Amino acid sequence: MTVFDRVLQEVDERCREQHIPMLGSEKAEFLAELVQDAQPTLVVECGTAIGYSGLWMVAALRTTGKGSLITVEIDTGRAHAARENFRSANVANLIDSRVGDATEVLKTIDEPVDFLLLDNNYSNYFPCFRAIESRLTDGATVVADNVGIGAAGMADYLSHVRSHYESSTHWFETDLPWVKRDAMEVTIYRTSR
Repeated sequence: MTVFDRVLQEVDERCREQHIPMLGSEKAEFLAELVQDAQPTLVVECGTAIGYSGLWMVAALRTTGKGSLITVEIDTGRAHAARENFRSANVANLIDSRVGDATEVLKTIDEPVDFLLLDNNYSNYFPCFRAIESRLTDGATVVADNVGIGAAGMADYLSHVRSHYESSTHWFETDLPWVKRDAMEVTIYRTSR
């Protein structure tokens, strides 16, 4: 087992034991495939927790041989734990871990964004999307997690992307202690509609 795989396994176990929100391997594998397919130069993640999905996405970036991740977490303790996990997995050089309210932090990103993961408070999905929208590249992939369990809380976001862009819902059976079935919304952002 590589150092990276060991760290990923430890993060998975800690999330399960402490009920720290994470994708679970089923959704994480799908997310990593999306990143590989998109071959983004810059990925932005809203909601780091302790770095589970960030590790999966960076593994995909390493496979493509390009790209980096900016990840945003509002909880200082979790952001610190994520940074430690990224360092232990030897991928910290590919990750810019920022702390704060994502809707504000996103406004400080000037670079073009090719891939966006929304995995924070459901009511923040649409404000986060709006905050980064001017930096999304034409054809950018936008992924929203927890669409199965949190659709009501992100109804404004889902209504917007489903009515304005090519958007599809993907369902997963999961083995997480707190949810057995959930979905992700995958949207292809277009600058001209």
